[in-house]
Amino acid sequence: MTIIDMHSHFVPENWPDLAERFGTPRNWPWMRHHGGGQAMIMLGEEEFRPIDERCWNGQAKLDDMDRDNVDIQIMSATPVLFGYTRPAEQALDCAKLFNDAARDICAADPSRLKSLCQVPLQDIDKSCAEVSRAMKDGHVGVQIGNHVGEKNLDDAGIVTFLHHCADIGAPVLVHPWDMMARERMPKYMLAWLVGMPAETQLSILSLIMSGAFERLPKSLTLCFAHGGGSFPYLLGRVDNAWTHRDIVRKDCPNLPSSYVDRFFVDSAVFNQAALSLLVATMGEDRVMLGSDYPFPLGEQRVGTLVRGHDGLSAPAKAKIMGGNAARFFGL
Repeated sequence: MTIIDMHSHFVPENWPDLAERFGTPRNWPWMRHHGGGQAMIMLGEEEFRPIDERCWNGQAKLDDMDRDNVDIQIMSATPVLFGYTRPAEQALDCAKLFNDAARDICAADPSRLKSLCQVPLQDIDKSCAEVSRAMKDGHVGVQIGNHVGEKNLDDAGIVTFLHHCADIGAPVLVHPWDMMARERMPKYMLAWLVGMPAETQLSILSLIMSGAFERLPKSLTLCFAHGGGSFPYLLGRVDNAWTHRDIVRKDCPNLPSSYVDRFFVDSAVFNQAALSLLVATMGEDRVMLGSDYPFPLGEQRVGTLVRGHDGLSAPAKAKIMGGNAARFFGL
């Protein structure tokens, strides 16, 4: 079976000084290299995240793929590079810069390394133009954040963008970012451990409860990262609320759980019982191997959870390990 890791990340080794490029010297991301393949992503003068050469070195990625028996890795930018809070022209410039950098990394072996592009989602016209350009340039889909400022995925403009992705056959990975209530979660990476799963559930429910899925074509190929966040565990609560409260169902014509056939999730849940629940909720045809490689919160040996799962059949494992992603991305 072909093994495809559809959720991994890259950060370019270097990029132009964005503060100098745009004349706005406030907390633009840049790389501080320490030597020996170690670096720190900086936001202005503040440290954001330590990383290593597996983020930018295509051969290092391939070496780890060989170690873990992964055939294809699909990489996307770490969301700190999105630029959604910047002027749209600057965010578009960044998107082109990082999208081109991704293709350079994939050049180490284009048959095994694939990439998702990013877009300036605060401007829908520019986003549609850039995803179209990037798909022609060799990207296999697009990664977007789960919100832009106060706008959730049911925003009319974002729905228009998703419709455009369906029209051009661009698969979409939704990745949470800029998590809620950070002021209450300043320590222990709680923003990632609590806020991030909640952001993903909010994204999914915003499309379901608003009726947005009724307005989007079924040809839209959509995936939510990190096993759908807290959505699978709390879906029964949502169905119960829809059944008993008219204000919950006023814009949603069907039981919320009936929409699970409109999107996919990845397998990054790190626990056999959690994966069992995820597959039971979504179905074995809608879960794809995703590792969050090469970050510390990701799966350290890609595919270990699915390979070693006691309750999954061999055909189900084959789908999750690669078959579903091959279908999702048209590989």
